[in-house]
Amino acid sequence: MKRQSLDTVIVDTTVQPKAIAHPTDSRLLNRAREQLVAAAQEAGIELRQSYARVGKTADAQAGRYAHAQQWRRMRREVKKLRTWLGRVIRDVQRKAGDLSGVLKTRMETAQRLHAQQRDSKNKLYALHAPEVECIAKGKARTPYEFGVKTSVAVTAKEGVVVGMRSMPGSPYDGHTLHRAGSACLNTP
Repeated sequence: MKRQSLDTVIVDTTVQPKAIAHPTDSRLLNRAREQLVAAAQEAGIELRQSYARVGKTADAQAGRYAHAQQWRRMRREVKKLRTWLGRVIRDVQRKAGDLSGVLKTRMETAQRLHAQQRDSKNKLYALHAPEVECIAKGKARTPYEFGVKTSVAVTAKEGVVVGMRSMPGSPYDGHTLHRAGSACLNTP
């Protein structure tokens, strides 16, 4: 009978970055408004105003003001975008009786983004990937990364990956070891 020796396993956590643009309030608010307007038009709802022209301009201006470090002017543009998103949300709620399908998901996303504040928990960083979290890395060049924390189990001698698991909610690294070990054991 041949004995199999168990190899030492190294477990570490890292951030699995998602393919998203850097989340700025102005861009997210404008994109949510654009998507909600498009979904409402597909559902046959005629809105009072879509804010298409002024929304695009305000988004661009907010970026310019941020680059020039004119924070008060930038916040004014972001406030306009938030107001316009709220107006479109209320207009769709008035004119659409029972929401369903794409319009319902766009409305829920827009409402979540409209209610979001700087100190809110469970923030929305990307409209197409709501599972994205902001994870602080503590590095000077990239202090934050946007993605999901993952745990990787690798053999010490060969460097073969024996298990991987995503850890939503950005848990503390010491609390991920047990779940990473179970992922390693469940792998064939």
